[in-house]
Amino acid sequence: MKVPDLRLRALNAAPLREDGAYVLYWMIAARRATHSFALDRVAELCRRLGRPPLVLEALRAGYPHASDRLHRFVLDGMADNARAFARREVLYYPYLEPRPGDGRGLLEALAARACAVVTDDFPAFFLPRMVAAAAERLPVRLEAVDGNGLLPMRAAPRVFHTAFSFRAFLQKELPHHLAPRPSRDPWRRALPPPPRLPREVGRRWPSAGAALGSGSASVLSSLAIDHGVPPAPLRGGSLSGRRVLARFVAERLARYGEDRNHPDLDASSGLSPFLHFGQLSAHEVFAAVAEGFSEDRLDLRCGGRRRGYWGLAEGSEAFLDQLVTWRELGFNACSKRDDYLDYRSLPPWARETLARHAGDERAPLYPRSALEAAATHDRLWNAAQRQLLREGRIHNYLRMLWGKKILEWSASPEEALETLIALNDRYALDGRDPNSYSGIFWCLGRYDRPFGPERKVLGKVRFMSSAATLRKVRVKRYLERYA
Repeated sequence: MKVPDLRLRALNAAPLREDGAYVLYWMIAARRATHSFALDRVAELCRRLGRPPLVLEALRAGYPHASDRLHRFVLDGMADNARAFARREVLYYPYLEPRPGDGRGLLEALAARACAVVTDDFPAFFLPRMVAAAAERLPVRLEAVDGNGLLPMRAAPRVFHTAFSFRAFLQKELPHHLAPRPSRDPWRRALPPPPRLPREVGRRWPSAGAALGSGSASVLSSLAIDHGVPPAPLRGGSLSGRRVLARFVAERLARYGEDRNHPDLDASSGLSPFLHFGQLSAHEVFAAVAEGFSEDRLDLRCGGRRRGYWGLAEGSEAFLDQLVTWRELGFNACSKRDDYLDYRSLPPWARETLARHAGDERAPLYPRSALEAAATHDRLWNAAQRQLLREGRIHNYLRMLWGKKILEWSASPEEALETLIALNDRYALDGRDPNSYSGIFWCLGRYDRPFGPERKVLGKVRFMSSAATLRKVRVKRYLERYA
């Protein structure tokens, strides 16, 4: 299948090398073996050039917040990928870096024999810098493929500052991009026999092999990563993600719109870690949630309203607003703003009102160590933080309260932002992601509007309290479990 032009970027001016031995896919964000525009591009080049694919999926030790928790989740997915590619006779090369820097030179060694290198176009965390540096070094063509959402990131003409304006744009623009979708099986047609891995590469950078999927204490303890964050109970990988997706559609989707804000009712999807690591594609989730959807059901007159656009049941409409509008709004900011993690990227009204209250007394005032340990006076907040520590997630509604209280309890809004990003990136399975950064910055006013009455510390930034939350949503069982 031909990948849409808006999803494809050439990152250097180097040519295709038609006499190369293989087409190299450097898998860094779309960590899956199906439903991937990047794999579709690799398959397209393989057939055009008459060369086989080679898939490199490396897991570095030196990326920020590398830990037993994040490594275990990715290793689970690498095990799924190894089995999936083996069934299709595609050479899959998983590399697990023991210490920061041990993998240096691996990409260049494989690219030296490649016709072209294809990678993932992910706009956040350290990945854009890593890919840009590689583009300068590689002597062969390097392409990045955007498989992040239903809307190609380059289809948006500007940064959108509210969910309403972005939703209105999506409702007009999406029909042009709902097809084609990434292939379920990019290798349907025969390919040339798999290449041999260069011998010197295998000697210097041994394949992860038996370590995949085990996630054992011995494997993880041998790596130079953070051992203070233990693996989460949730297993990673595309197979686990599809089981979670199937349960959500069968058991919770119908009541998602009504029950998702109540922690005790557990109507959330649980899909964000799999979407973050690219183990599930947004297109695959969309197909499962919008079963029976056809484009003639779209209401193109919706004008930014949250409901009615898709022509689906209430639960499906509510979920798709999260999957498409809110999730892709984060990708819009990250792909078009270099300063998306900077405090100064907040809207002017938010910075002005927070500055006016910078001198307000904070009582209580907690250091980051107390917040990290869930050692505050607030039982509900502590429960949310404990869920993050244990499971790598916080219930969606309580995550907003969690962020608002950190803003209240920090010495400055700038310090609050640093704490929010640090805790979320270290512990959350779906941290380090455009969508989670949207949620963090929303707590400080991004994508929101001023609210009255003006309050101490927060000014006109939207206020949330634990007392009001306890009255508004059902949390009795949640507190029993986490507090």
